[in-house]
Amino acid sequence: MTFSVAAILAVTFTRALVATDSLDPVKAQSTYDCHAVQLLYDTPLEIDYSARPYKTKPGVCELVNLSSDGLTYSFKMVSSTSLTAYDVKRSIDRLRDRDNPSPGSWTMKNVDDVIVTDERSFNIRLKEKQHVFPWMLTMAYCAIQGKNGESTGPYKLKSWWRNYELVFERNPDWRGWALSEDGGLNAFNEVRYIVVGDVSTQWLMFLNGEIDILGEIARDNWSSVMNEEGRLHPSLEARGIRLCGGAPANEVRYIGMNMNDPVLGKNKKLRQALSCAFDFPRWKLFYNNSICEITGPVPPTVEGCLTTPFEYSFNLEKARKLLKEAGYLDGIEPTTGRSLQISLSIGRPTQDSREAGELVASFFAKIGVKIELKFQTWHAFLNSVNKGNVQLYMMAWVADYPDPENFLQLFHSKNKSPGSNRSCYDNPEYDLEYDKAMAALNKEDRIKHWHRCQEILREDCPWIYTHITRNYTLVNSRVGNYIPNDFPYGHEKYYRVLKK
Repeated sequence: MTFSVAAILAVTFTRALVATDSLDPVKAQSTYDCHAVQLLYDTPLEIDYSARPYKTKPGVCELVNLSSDGLTYSFKMVSSTSLTAYDVKRSIDRLRDRDNPSPGSWTMKNVDDVIVTDERSFNIRLKEKQHVFPWMLTMAYCAIQGKNGESTGPYKLKSWWRNYELVFERNPDWRGWALSEDGGLNAFNEVRYIVVGDVSTQWLMFLNGEIDILGEIARDNWSSVMNEEGRLHPSLEARGIRLCGGAPANEVRYIGMNMNDPVLGKNKKLRQALSCAFDFPRWKLFYNNSICEITGPVPPTVEGCLTTPFEYSFNLEKARKLLKEAGYLDGIEPTTGRSLQISLSIGRPTQDSREAGELVASFFAKIGVKIELKFQTWHAFLNSVNKGNVQLYMMAWVADYPDPENFLQLFHSKNKSPGSNRSCYDNPEYDLEYDKAMAALNKEDRIKHWHRCQEILREDCPWIYTHITRNYTLVNSRVGNYIPNDFPYGHEKYYRVLKK
């Protein structure tokens, strides 16, 4: 029996992503891994697909009670799942296993014990109060595998050709299909992730109908997508293509500084000077004015973001003054008489990343600092950052959940690399304010401490805050029920084939 290409495309949803490193929930450490993991496995709780503001909802279990001391969460399994409380315990204990280190182990550091009360009920006891704990149970790290590692989610793995493609086929036994309005009959039978790192190539494939969603618009193609009024180009509208989103993302793009580095870590004035030298107006122009400025570690999309003026925003005169105070007049090292040279590590050596790196180097050159660009594959780059073998490194943090804690935990000393604190920032005053926020009895007090945390970080400058993106997505005319979402992992289960 043979099938036409058109017939196959009709039931296969295709998107382009960067290579996935692992399909094991406890080993997932990139957004690309999370996309795949949450297709394959259900999580204890989920982030509601359509609710705004974001909120959690039951996954394979539901939260039924929080003890009066705020330390014990009680759960029961939902009636639609065949998974048991023992399955949840096994997966969470695996994430907590110190002999099998996970990049996501930070999510369970505060768990004292997982106690199964019967096959359908369990409790999670925390060491300290943690208001964001239910959000953590929505993350890919906490996804629940079957007893033998089998898929528990909406799709099963059909094939995996590393560095080329991942193909998933619909899991007919998934509990969620029967719960959906159409019984899942109009869902895509297959989901295909193809590895295409170059955004220009992704654009051409989208135009040719080879991929169904384009989540990143190449700078060089911006004028082909958007007209001068900031609307979708009429030629694309005529094809039924939809432009979705446009709001600032729940993320921070940044240049991190290794605080263990002998040059950067002990010289706050130098870090402040580099921050002041970062030319955001020129950076925004580089990205076709499609990005937003950010002046701290918490994006303005999150309640609790500090909105006071940032003292170390772009200011070349101030940058030169701070560099002199740091001991580098005109960028010259006094002991050698040569220009200060600092390396900037960048993952994924694409043309776009090379041009971005060269632009950053030109910013620092204006104050006399030379930047050595180091390009690596994504895997090698992560290893270098986790081991501290970098000085400056360019990265992004995409929110796991919409709370200041998710961003500010990146700076607590207990989370030092290879944990989420990749800059190895260590400040006792910061830790104290963070801990006070976590122990606060109400949101108002908590936000006061979050604001103080941000004030400390903005003065210490362990990061240079580059920008946040706007979440523009182009969607093929045959894809229905697409809703822009800052936490889009496994959301292909919600998409529907639009019949023409």
